[in-house]
Amino acid sequence: MGYSCLVRTLDWEQLRRVRLSRLLPGLFAGFSLLAACASSPPATYDLTPAAGDFAARAGRGQLAVLRPDAIQPADSDRIVVRYDPQSVAYLTGAQWADKLPSLVQSRLIESFQNAHLLREVGRPGMLADFNLQTSIRRFELDTAQSAAVVEISAQILSQSGRIIAGRLFSGTVPVASSEPAVVAAALDAALAQVMRDIVIWTAPKI
Repeated sequence: MGYSCLVRTLDWEQLRRVRLSRLLPGLFAGFSLLAACASSPPATYDLTPAAGDFAARAGRGQLAVLRPDAIQPADSDRIVVRYDPQSVAYLTGAQWADKLPSLVQSRLIESFQNAHLLREVGRPGMLADFNLQTSIRRFELDTAQSAAVVEISAQILSQSGRIIAGRLFSGTVPVASSEPAVVAAALDAALAQVMRDIVIWTAPKI
């Protein structure tokens, strides 16, 4: 007879009559069975900032990078898989180290800091000349293209909230398989392309 993840209610009168030497092996077996039935935690992946040479004219001001806007399914810590324009799912057994908008905000700030093109870059609350507002439009494995696709729109805002400039940035990296580590690495590389372009576009305007 096969076993399943099921806990049986015991008749305590019967249990009292069972010899201890026979009961203990059964209890240990039950603990092992329940442990085997517990699902393993998903693998967690991080994103990295853009680094290296940034071929752009340096700016003179200070910039605050706002938390990106995003809607479901991107506004989560799950890795999105798109099958067609209307069908999306989450990659099984994998997650980001934080909710995607917060993670992208941190890595974008670090990318600006790595570029050394502005006097100061940080989060809202600093004394900034301009704000950078971004919106995550796509951050997913596109199965139709067999590629990791990242699309982020960006707007440079004055202190009064006036839009100084805006642009849509995109990055695409081929994906050889749907293994979580492969997909996460491809999305990381696509994001690096996008963040580099955002830094190079933004810096001369600040």
